[in-house]
Amino acid sequence: MHSAVTTAPVNKAAVAAAFGRAAGHYDTVAHLQQKTGYHLRRLTTQALSGLLLPELHGLDAGCGTGFFSEQWKADCRCVTAFDLSPDMLAHARQQQRATRYVQGDIEQLPFADNQFDFCFSNLAVQWCDSLAAALAGLVRVTRPGGVVAFSTLLSGSLDELNQAFSRVDSNRHANGFLSREAVSAACQPYRHTLSEVCYRLSFDSLPALLHSLKGIGATHVHQGRAAGLMTRNKLIQLANHYPAEDGVFPLSYLIQYGVIHVEK
Repeated sequence: MHSAVTTAPVNKAAVAAAFGRAAGHYDTVAHLQQKTGYHLRRLTTQALSGLLLPELHGLDAGCGTGFFSEQWKADCRCVTAFDLSPDMLAHARQQQRATRYVQGDIEQLPFADNQFDFCFSNLAVQWCDSLAAALAGLVRVTRPGGVVAFSTLLSGSLDELNQAFSRVDSNRHANGFLSREAVSAACQPYRHTLSEVCYRLSFDSLPALLHSLKGIGATHVHQGRAAGLMTRNKLIQLANHYPAEDGVFPLSYLIQYGVIHVEK
C-alpha cells in the first residue's frame, strides 16, 4: 500500500531553489494558488466552526510567501509560517505575514505533538516523497479535535501540455501527480472528507503559459530537470500540437481538497 501513495523521489533542494527564485514576484503570478487557497481556507474555517478562531494557533505548512499566513494571522491567536524554501520564508518574514517562521520539510516536522489547533497546507504536499508520511506528521502535531486541511494536484493536471510535449519529444516535462485513489488511500486512517475541483486557465500564447509555470517555481520535475532546451523550433512544434482553441491556450489543473478531523 505504501508504494501506491508515494511519488517518484523528490530533490528537495532543487524544489526549494526553484521556489526561492520565484519568491519576489510569486504573488503576482500565483493565480491558481490563490484560487485554491481561498477555497481551502473556506473549507478549513467550516471544519473549525465549533471553535473560536481568535483563540487558535495554526500552522501554514508550505506557506510560500505567507500570502495565506497573513490572513490566518488576522483571524487567529497566532500562526506559524513553515516552508522548505529559506527565500520564501525570508519574504514572508520581511512582509511580517505570520507570528513566527520555521524552515523545514513537511515530511520531517520539527514540532511537538499536539502543538497546533489546525494545519493548513495549500498546494505543497505534491512535493513530498510520501503523502501518507506528510499527513501523518501533520496529524501528529495537531491536537485532538483539530483539523488538517490540504490541497494537492491530481494525476491529469497539465494534460494539454503533456499531450503536446509527447508529440514533440520523449523527455519528461512535468511531474507525475498522484491519482485520486492514491490520495484517498493516504487519508484512509483518518476521519476525512475529500472533494475535487478542475480549474481551467487560459493564456493568449504558449510562451505566456510556459512563463506562468516558471513564475510560480513549478519547473522542477521529480526526476530532475527535463532534458534539452526550449529552442525556437521546439516551441513552434509544441504550439502546432497544442490543443489551442481560437488562439487561446488552455491549461487544466485537477485539485484534490482534503479535510482531516483529528481524533486521537
